[in-house]
Parts: sequence; C-alpha cells; structure tokens
Amino acid sequence: MLKVAVIGGGSTYTPELLNGFIDRQDSLPLDELWLMDVDPERLAIVGGFAQRMAKAKQARFKVILSTNQQEAISDSAYVITQLRVGKMKARREDEYLGKRHGLIGQETTGVGGMAKALRTVPVILDIANDMHNLAPHALLVNFANPAGLVTEALFRYAPDVASVGVCNVTITTKMEILKQLEQQIGITLDSSHAQIKALGLNHLTWFFGFEVDGFDYWPQIMKAIINEAASQEDDYFDVRTLETLQMLPNPYLRYYYYTNMMREKQDHWPPSRAEEVLEIESDLLTEYQDKNRYEAPESLMKRGGAYYSTVATQLLNSHYNDLNEIHVANVRHQGAVTGWDPDWVLEMPCWVSASGILPLPTPPLPPVCTGILTQVKEFEILTAKAAVEGDRHAAYLALLAHPLGPPADEIQTVLDDMLETNRPYLPQFFH
Repeated sequence: MLKVAVIGGGSTYTPELLNGFIDRQDSLPLDELWLMDVDPERLAIVGGFAQRMAKAKQARFKVILSTNQQEAISDSAYVITQLRVGKMKARREDEYLGKRHGLIGQETTGVGGMAKALRTVPVILDIANDMHNLAPHALLVNFANPAGLVTEALFRYAPDVASVGVCNVTITTKMEILKQLEQQIGITLDSSHAQIKALGLNHLTWFFGFEVDGFDYWPQIMKAIINEAASQEDDYFDVRTLETLQMLPNPYLRYYYYTNMMREKQDHWPPSRAEEVLEIESDLLTEYQDKNRYEAPESLMKRGGAYYSTVATQLLNSHYNDLNEIHVANVRHQGAVTGWDPDWVLEMPCWVSASGILPLPTPPLPPVCTGILTQVKEFEILTAKAAVEGDRHAAYLALLAHPLGPPADEIQTVLDDMLETNRPYLPQFFH
C-alpha cells in the first residue's frame, strides 16, 4: 500500500497538492492520502473540500482526515510537512518584530525568519522522531519555512530519517524563463527537457544557466532579463548589478541588496504580507465550504506558491519510480561543491531516484556571493542549535552572524522581544 501523510493538511495549499496527486495517479499509484492537522475545524473545511474534489475527479485513492500525528505517519512511504506553527498570526508577529526594531520584517529571513525557525524546528524534529519509530523507510519532504534552515536541522539532529527540503521559487523562475525563451525563439519547448542551474541556500540562490536538450540558452536569457530590467522603473534588480553578476538572484536577495528600499516599503504597512494573506485565506476557506464546489478557486493563486503541487508530486514520482530526474532541492551536498563545507545543506540540482536524492557536482559561486551565503549558513546552524537546545547564547550568536540582524548593542533587546513574543511556542527557552 502506498500511503502519503501531509502534516499541516489544513493548509489552503492542500487542494492544489491534491490535484497534483490526481494528475499523476497513473504513474504514482497512491492508495491513501492522509491529511493531518492540529486544528480540527480547519481540517474539516479543507479536508472536506479535498474529499469532494477527489470524489468528483474519480481519484483512485482515499483522502483520510486525522488530528493524530502518529496515526497519520504510521506506515507512510512519504511524509510532507507544510505546517505553520502559530498560524498566520505568528507570521504577522514575525513581520512586525522586524519593523518595530527598524529591521527587515519577513517570515523566512532576518529576525522574522529566526523566530519562525525557533517555533518550527522542534515540531519538525518531533515528526522525524515519529517517522523513525513508525515509518522508518519513509522520506520526509519539507516545505515548511524557513525550508533551508529546517532541512539543515533535520540533517544535523535527525540524521537517521531520510529528508529533503523543497521550495517553489526555482520552478516558478524556470517556467517564467521558459515562457520568455519560447517567445524569443518562436517555438514551444518541453519543460521536462529544460534544466535551470541554481546554487545557494533556500531563498538565497543565484541562477546561472538554462539548458534545453543540452543547449545552454543563458547568454540570451540574461540579455533579455537585463533589457527588461532597463525598461521597468520598479524591477526586482537594477541593471548594473545584473550586468556585473551575469546571474539572476533569487527574489529574496532584494532584502540583502536593497535593504533600505525594502525597509521603506514596510513604512506603508498595514497591510503586511501576513495581513494580506489572512484576508485571502478567509475568502478561500469560505469558498472551500461551498458544498457545490469541486475545483480549487482561481483566487488560490493570490496565496502564492505557484507550481507547489508540481514540485511536490514530481519529486515523489521520480523517487518512487526510480526516474533519475534532476530536481533542485535542499540537501547536504557532501562535497559536490568543491571547497565548501560538505556538511552544509544547499539548494542545488540533485539526481532523484529510488536510491535517494544525490547532489550533482556543481561549481562554487564567486566570492561576491559566498560572503553573504557563509554568514547566513552560520546563522542557520546556530539557530538550529538554539531551537533544539533552548540555547540563548546560540540565539544571540545567530543574530550577531546574520547580515540583516540588529546592531550588536541591540541584539539582546531584539532577542528578548522575539522570545517573549513567541513564548507560548518556545517552552525550551523558558524552564
């Protein structure tokens, strides 16, 4: 029996994930999809809608709802984590934590990303422990943000559980570039034959190549990206930076490259992104309760997460069917990048087959990129230690290491605020 457990099954993303499994059920013969969530009311809404969708689309697998984590994980082949500890209200607190201290307020980087990691890492490790006892051969596929840091914690503190971190930014970038390339050359290209080259950390990657059937189109793609940036007043990255790098930075690098501009955008809050999403999710949950609805509403795209179901189900399909496909994922690189610490978890191209997820040899990034990357990686390692051990000293050092952290003489104030704000979710820090 092929069983998949989704921890955080009450997420508004779940209907899209369900569609991914239905689209691939000929090659991925799923028997049971378990949706587990600690919020029974929300699970009933989202899970009930998922069950109606499955029935209407004649899915050949059962959709089972549960509030029992161990029951959901037991005997699973795959466990997908898409949870948010503290829900969207905690994300709002993460954003405003940064804002009130004059720092970037964001859920995956800086002080907000650290707060989210401190809440999330212990919960994910608890899931890994249940997998060790109840589904020892399962693969944990983590989407929970900050995905790279959480995956780093898994490799360091749950090494006996097979795990991988995934994110939709790379595939979204790939599909956007593919669309632009098709317009340039005037022919339709098969996305399965296209491979984007990326390296870095989750939400801290650089894109530097794009091959279709072995031919690298990157020079003309980069030229088009630069021309587009020159023609737009409010583009992600300035022309001079793109010309100099000859790489496309991940959108989240705007927080590092244009920190002042991104802080100025916060001056116009509310609404912050969390406050926007709270309204979007409220509308989505209302639509999900419509007993006559059997398709995910178009408004789900406002939630973000484009191609989420594609990323998740393609990776599982490649692993289950031993396809040896290349996917960009977060894994310990084990020396695949020469000169970098082999124990680091990186976001990079990997072979995905039944034998596991193997990082592909990839040339290191230039020093202009590795400076930021090294600082953030040390931050990730220290934050994981702080989350697991309730170590306030490690948490202080993490903030000292992060390039978007507070000035050294303000670290203790920010840290105290972070811990107190999240006190209900951080018992490890309050003995």
